Amino acid sequence: MRRRIAEPYKIKAVEPLSMLSYQEREEALKSAGYNTFLLDSKDVYIDLLTDSGTSAMSDKQWGSLMVGDEAYAGSKSWYRLEEAVREVYGYKYVLPTHQGRGAENILSQLKVKPGDYVPGNMYFTTTRAHQEMNGGTFVDVIIDEAHDPQIEVDFKGNVDLNKLKSLIEEVGAHNIPYVCLAVTVNMAGGQPVSMKNMKDVYELCQHHGIDVMYDATRCVENAYFIKERESGYSEKSIKIILKEMFSYSDGCTMSGKKDALVNIGGFLAMNDEDLYTRSRELVVVYEGMPTYGGMAGRDMEAMAQGIYESVDDHYIEHRIHQVRYLGDQLQEAGVPMVRPIGGHAIFLDAKAFLSHLDQLEFPAQSLAAALYLDSGVRAMERGIVSAGRNKDTGEHNQPKLEMIRLTIPRRVYTNNHMDVVADSVIALYEKREKIKGLQMDYEPPTLRFFNARFSPKEVSLIHN
Repeated sequence: MRRRIAEPYKIKAVEPLSMLSYQEREEALKSAGYNTFLLDSKDVYIDLLTDSGTSAMSDKQWGSLMVGDEAYAGSKSWYRLEEAVREVYGYKYVLPTHQGRGAENILSQLKVKPGDYVPGNMYFTTTRAHQEMNGGTFVDVIIDEAHDPQIEVDFKGNVDLNKLKSLIEEVGAHNIPYVCLAVTVNMAGGQPVSMKNMKDVYELCQHHGIDVMYDATRCVENAYFIKERESGYSEKSIKIILKEMFSYSDGCTMSGKKDALVNIGGFLAMNDEDLYTRSRELVVVYEGMPTYGGMAGRDMEAMAQGIYESVDDHYIEHRIHQVRYLGDQLQEAGVPMVRPIGGHAIFLDAKAFLSHLDQLEFPAQSLAAALYLDSGVRAMERGIVSAGRNKDTGEHNQPKLEMIRLTIPRRVYTNNHMDVVADSVIALYEKREKIKGLQMDYEPPTLRFFNARFSPKEVSLIHN
């Protein structure tokens, strides 16, 4: 019998939680326009909206806050962060940013020009937005299996090399500034990329003079899957695996709010000195001095410590297994979800869950709203709303994957909380025909999932 895994930490401080009544949750949902992003935190019982910036920091990280150097230029805390990034990730040059999208903005401005094509293993919302704002066109080159939630593939985030080769032949390498490789792939369900695929992509791109830039936001989770699933890595430490992963790239954007275990911050890293010099100039314009980049010294100290803690093998093993603990319960109950279970979240297949709804009735948005109404659990939509509209036709982009994401913050909740979430999802699945669709009442022009507002197409969201 496999022994169960306990949290590799003990709790020193607690934050009380409160549960609103059904009527109070219904009123809060209406006020938020049935968009879970617009709910107030005080009205949420278990918050699975995102793992971004929601981690619990360790005692050593809290201690690091007290030694933060808040110098405007040349901060000692910056040099500690730079050293941590170089040691753990292996890049020569590092620039701090306020969070990951700050790094995406600078990279896109410097690398993407009108008429360019940026291939990637499935889009991410802010990444694609920055690429498109600079005149680029995102091209999905992920393997086909990634678009089918039911197929079990060990490395569902892999790039299809034939798709990438075809794009290079079609548009020319000079029109591809870089390949954007996400490790793991958020929009595919937190699916990993194999080491072999990273190496193959890098060698192909080197041959054509194309850079490979990682979205490294959840790279430690990806390293764990390589250790667990890929031949030759089971006896290697996460830190060694991670260093090899980054050796097959030219740089990365990083949101420190995920795997680096902090509440704010990020960085842009690379090996090219010319790109680094140009990036330093834009950091000053958009973020701050190159030795703080939108972060306080105390935040840089906490991130440096978090980077070291993130590659602890016991920590990441528990992290992955807590996500599986929730996912296994849902799978046993027959709840449709993305398989295999990813690294940071459970992705419910809203198309299959609410098969009576058309995709234009926003089934994932409806399911996320219904989950909050049922139990006070906040999740987020990852489907047609997140996909936005086609910039040429103005029509809704209709992705094959229509999902809601139950995102597990790091070191925050216990497995008892996961039991509460499982009970609510299963209860909703048993009465799924009673969940109705939504209509969009307000639509922002960009990244609409953050601020769009909805209302039920019928009298109520869940018919009794």
